[in-house]
Amino acid sequence: MTEVLSNYIGRFAPSPSGPLHAGSLVAALASYLDARAHRGTWLLRIEDIDEMRTVPGAVAVIMQALAAFGMQHDGAVLVQSQRKDLYQAACDRLTAHVYPCGCTRKEIADSRLGIAADGAAIYPGTCRHGIAAGKTARTLRLRVPDAGQADETITFDDRWLGPLTQHLATEVGDFVLKRADGYWAYQLAVVVDDADQGVTHIVRGTDLLESTGRQIYLQRLLGLPTPSYMHVPVVLNESGEKLSKQTGAQALDLAHPLDELLRAARFLGLPIADAQSLADFWRLAIAAWAQRFGAQ
Repeated sequence: MTEVLSNYIGRFAPSPSGPLHAGSLVAALASYLDARAHRGTWLLRIEDIDEMRTVPGAVAVIMQALAAFGMQHDGAVLVQSQRKDLYQAACDRLTAHVYPCGCTRKEIADSRLGIAADGAAIYPGTCRHGIAAGKTARTLRLRVPDAGQADETITFDDRWLGPLTQHLATEVGDFVLKRADGYWAYQLAVVVDDADQGVTHIVRGTDLLESTGRQIYLQRLLGLPTPSYMHVPVVLNESGEKLSKQTGAQALDLAHPLDELLRAARFLGLPIADAQSLADFWRLAIAAWAQRFGAQ
């Protein structure tokens, strides 16, 4: 375990749907460098709340990869699927803002209200005042503020992108806390876990940028602290899509960890060219990150 000299707590939170790839290495590297540059804690959390996507053995493969790259996490590994009672307790605290929804994805898409920046259809509020006759509840949704209400616009200062603003009602709509398949939604789980682990700094890819407004709103409703956010660029494939397991991302070459790390560092704009070993890489990379982002 790395000696901790500050109150900084960061985390890397992969989903166990397969091995790490170039895109997930960039996110892991950025979060690790930020924690180490601040002489802080770097936690590992397994985000398997969507249990249908969990691949048996993936957690061990992910941890093996992190070890091969010399990325040592601090403390015990937190596993979301073991924390469902905490998510239920948080949802219970939100009762005044939560309502059942009977809409299908097709019905929401057909409403033509619009598509959010993350590709999801904006919910039109169909079930806000009750489910239509003949329909049954499929999900639980959180009501977002209407125009003129407090917190209708969420603003935060991203450490990579600068000041950002999201109007929840027009850009997102009432969002899901519990899914139709019975699993808790990512938005609720991650807010509960970040607060429970005392996370002070979140460093992740821009693919999760559109979730930040929802998460900050949930933090405010639950009376939880809001961490500092940094959203780093995501790796794209040849078609311009985010590199992911769904778009054919290949597993990392663990036989050549230094080469993989150097590619990830170059993608993040870090000038590291002469590292001859993992120890060299980490010394140079942490110093470069600290100089760029004002850490120790």
